[in-house]
Amino acid sequence: MLTRDFGLTETQRDFRALAAEFVDNEIVPHTRDWDRAERVDPGIAKRLGDLGILGLMLPEQYGGVEADMLSYVLVTEELGRGDSSVRGIVSVSLGLVSKTIASHGTDEQKESWLPRLASGEALGCFALTEPGTGSDAGSLTTRAKRDGDDWIIDGGKMFITNGTVAALALTFARTSEKGVTAFLVPTDTPGFTATEIHGKLGLRGQATAELTYESVRVPDSARLGEVDRGLGIALGALSRGRISVSAGAVGLAQGALDAAVRYSTERTQFGRPIASFQLVQELLADSAVDVQTARLLTHHVARMADAGASPKEYATDASAAKYHASETAVRVSNNCLQVFGGYGFIDEYPVGKYLRDARVLTLYEGTSQVQKLIIGRALTGVNALT
Repeated sequence: MLTRDFGLTETQRDFRALAAEFVDNEIVPHTRDWDRAERVDPGIAKRLGDLGILGLMLPEQYGGVEADMLSYVLVTEELGRGDSSVRGIVSVSLGLVSKTIASHGTDEQKESWLPRLASGEALGCFALTEPGTGSDAGSLTTRAKRDGDDWIIDGGKMFITNGTVAALALTFARTSEKGVTAFLVPTDTPGFTATEIHGKLGLRGQATAELTYESVRVPDSARLGEVDRGLGIALGALSRGRISVSAGAVGLAQGALDAAVRYSTERTQFGRPIASFQLVQELLADSAVDVQTARLLTHHVARMADAGASPKEYATDASAAKYHASETAVRVSNNCLQVFGGYGFIDEYPVGKYLRDARVLTLYEGTSQVQKLIIGRALTGVNALT
C-alpha cells in the first residue's frame, strides 16, 4: 500500500487515529441505514463535539482544541472515508461557520456561539447559495435593510448543508448596490424557515435545505464584520473550505479503494480471486496513484496554511486541490464499482454510495469548471469569470 504517514508528526498521527477509530465504530456500521433513511443519527453532532472534532483549531478559551490545519485535514479525510454526510456536518459547521466567527467575530459573538458550536450543542450552516445564484456569489439577491438599530433580512437560500438542524445561519445579504454583509442569524428568529430537500442523488443522510427569510429582524450586534465587506469574508471561508472538501474527497476515494481491494481478494471467478486478473489490478493501481496524488496536493495546501499563508495567498492552490481531489473521487469510486461488478450496483455493498456521494463534490464550494477558471486566472492574469 502507498504510504500515508511520511512527514507526519506524532500529534498528527494521533489526531488521525482518533478520528479513524471513531469512524470505524460510530459511522461505518450505520452508513447504509442512514443513506436509506435520508437522515444521519442526530446525536452524532454531540459525539463529534465530545471528541473535540467540532472544536479543532478554535481558541481553547471557547472550548476549542489546539491543532494545525494538517491535523484538521487528516481528521476530515477519515470522516470522508466513513460517510461524506457526516464529513459535511463538520466541514460546514466548523470549517465555514465556527472558523469564520473566530476570524471575524467580536468578543461577544465568539463567547455567544463558539462554545456551543465546538461542543456540538449547536450546529451552524453557511447561507450563501441562492436559487438563482450559485457560482456567481456576488450577484446574490437576499437583502438586508437597516431599520434603526436592527437589520431586516428578506430573501432565500438554496442547497444549504445543515439547514434544518442548525441553530445558527451565517447569512450573506446585499446591503448596497455592490456590497454584501454577513450576519449571524439564529434559526429560531421569527420569519426564518428551513425546508429540507429530499430525493438527492447522494449525501442523502445530510440535512440539505432551502431557507426562507421573511422580514427576519436581527440586531446590529448580529452583523459579522464590516458593512458591505461580507463577500470577502465568504470567499475567504470558501478558500479554507475547499481544503476540507479536498480532504473529504481523498477520504471517500480511499474508502472506495479499500473496499475494492478487499473485495477483489475475496471474490473468485474462473477458480481464482479476481485480484489475480491484470485488468482488475490496473483499475486498483490507477486508483491508488490518483488517491495519493490528490492527498499530496491537499496536504500541500494544508502545510501552506500552517506556514502562515492567508486564505487569499493559498486560494489558487486550494482550488487546484479541490478540483483534482473531487474529480479523483468520482473517477476512483467509479473504477472501484467496476471491480465489484453487479454487486457494486446494490447498496448492500458500499461503492455505489461512494460514487453517488462523490458526484456532488465536483459541484459545491465551486464547480470544477470554476476552479479551472481560478487557476487559469492565476496563470494568465486574465479573469475569464467576468
